[in-house]
This record gives sequence, C-alpha cells and structure tokens, in this order.
Amino acid sequence: MHLRVAVFTVHKRFALTISRGTTAETTNIWVEVEHEGIRGWGEASPFSIGENPQTTETIGRSLQKIAPLLKALNPLERQRIDQLMRDARLPSAARAALDMALHDWLGKQADLPLWKLWGLDRDRIPYTSVTIGISSPEEAAQRVKNWLGQGTIALPFHGIQALKVKLGSPQGIAADQAMLLAVKQMAPHLSQVSVDANGGWTLEQAIAMSHWLADQGVQYLEQPLAKGQEGDLVELYQQSPLPIFVDESCFTSYDILPLSDRVHGINIKLMKSGGLSEALRMIHTARACGLKVMFGCYSDSTLANTALAHLSPLADYVDLDSHLNLVDDPFTGANFQQGRVVPTTQPGLGVSRGYIQS
Repeated sequence: MHLRVAVFTVHKRFALTISRGTTAETTNIWVEVEHEGIRGWGEASPFSIGENPQTTETIGRSLQKIAPLLKALNPLERQRIDQLMRDARLPSAARAALDMALHDWLGKQADLPLWKLWGLDRDRIPYTSVTIGISSPEEAAQRVKNWLGQGTIALPFHGIQALKVKLGSPQGIAADQAMLLAVKQMAPHLSQVSVDANGGWTLEQAIAMSHWLADQGVQYLEQPLAKGQEGDLVELYQQSPLPIFVDESCFTSYDILPLSDRVHGINIKLMKSGGLSEALRMIHTARACGLKVMFGCYSDSTLANTALAHLSPLADYVDLDSHLNLVDDPFTGANFQQGRVVPTTQPGLGVSRGYIQS
C-alpha cells in the first residue's frame, strides 16, 4: 500500500469567529492510499483545543513518517494498521485522514458507497445547520440573509432549515443576546436554531443563558463551559431547561461514560475522533449511555464532510456546513438537497476533484 500526502489551502467566503478566535483560511492535508490500482482519499484539517494544537505541519510530518511502514500492508489489514497508528502516536487528525482513505478504498473495491456498506437509509439524514459566527447584530442578520439567498451575496443553497449561532462573545452575554435576537428576527420561519458557546461562558452565565435561550425557542446548547470545567456541568445539567451537548470536552468513546450523567449529547468530529471507525464506536457508546448524537466539522472541505455524511443517518443533529462556506473547495461529493448533506450512490466516499469558482 502506497501513501501520498499533499497540502491544499481553502478560503472562507465569510471568516468565522468563535469565542477562541477568527479563521478565514486553512491549509489542510489530502491523503491518498493506493493498492492494486484502487485509490482511497482522506483529509486532515488542523484544529486547536487546549495545550496541544494539531497543526498542518505536525499532521503532515506524522503521516510522512508512517508512510514507509504501510508499504508491507494492504488496506484490508485494518487491525495491523490501527496498531501501527497507535504505536506511531499519530495525531487524531492524521488518523482520521488515513482511516477515511481506507474506508474509501474499501467502498471502491466493493463498488458500493459507504452508506450502503453500513446498511443505512439516506432518508433518515437530518437537516444540517449552517453557522453564524460571533459578530454584531447587524452583521449576523446580513449573514443569515446571505445563507437564505436574500442578501447581497446570495449563497447557492436552497432549503436551509437549521441555524447554529456561535455565542460566547468577549463583550459578554448582553452582546450574545442582541446577536441571537437579530438572527431570530431575520429567520422567524426557522424552528431549528441551536447555540454553541465554544466554552465561552462561566457557570453562572451558562445557567442564566440556558433559561433565556429556552425562552427564545433554541433547541439545545453546545459546549457552554470550557474544556476542563466538566465538573461544573453537573450543576448546569440540573438547572438548564435546555439539552446540553459537549464538543471540546469529548474526543473519543473513552470520554463518553464519564460525561453521561451531566450532558444530554455529544458532538462527534472526525478530526477529534480519529476517523470513521472511532466515530461509529462513539455513536454506539453514546446510544448505550442514553445520549443523543450530533456531527460537526472544523475547516473541512467537501472530502471530510462527505465522509461523515455517510454516517449521518445515525445522528440526531448535523452541522456539516464548513465546505458550503468555501470559495475554492477542490472536491465535489455529497449534495446539498433541501437542507441536507446527502452522499451520492458512487462507490466509496463518492468524492472527486472538481473545483468550480463560486
């Protein structure tokens, strides 16, 4: 098996601001595994949570280091490959890219899309939310108009049904409230609105905001407290009228059981989990603990978001919109159909090169 690694840079139409900072572009990694004339593709995107950021450079170096070790293996030897990745201590984003490529290879060998290999029903895919980053009320309202095709920059996506609003503004909860009200006023017909604070609140702010947001008809609250404050989730869980989901506090299936008595659901991202294999384990673990499941993304292109979309019939909520905000996505794959990100019937991931300027 041959492993090839390349980098590519993608740019956002609208820079995304969350409580930890602003992103306008990212340099991601494209991985290709080749064996017996079949090529499988995967993607790694950098992200930073806590003290150990996964940069493009560290992800790329780890993949180049493991490439020679893969030559003696074929893509069907998954147990050996998984052990090799553990021994090499690959960052989770690097594991995600390789795991994705191996799944793509398998689907192409079987001549089936992954959702068919897993026996899943595409009709059960939830709506994907589209994200409104931290901004002024006026800017947030304009961004909603653009998503809905009513603004000066009308995006070519019809049938949007769900919004995710990033809160946790450094200006405080009054700014958060003003921004959410502007978003709600611009899209009163959308009943599916969620909030993600990215750990930007104190416990007292989170409790107060959970009640206020419930009065505004928000569906659920994601990562209200910073990673490391999981102990405070107990009190928030007891007092919040809204379901609480965690993102930064939950990377893999090992994190789920300790959280199961203080949250209502988890956010699964391929870069955190280490790939589709662990994402599937996380889904089953969460269900066994009575928790709901949502899917999320970082600055991923169509390649990574299509990969996770194959599992989305198993999710309760989906937030796979990062590729919809790119002006130079080099891939085509899952289609945006009436508010949902739907994988095709092509084998494997069903992703191809196909950048179109938009």
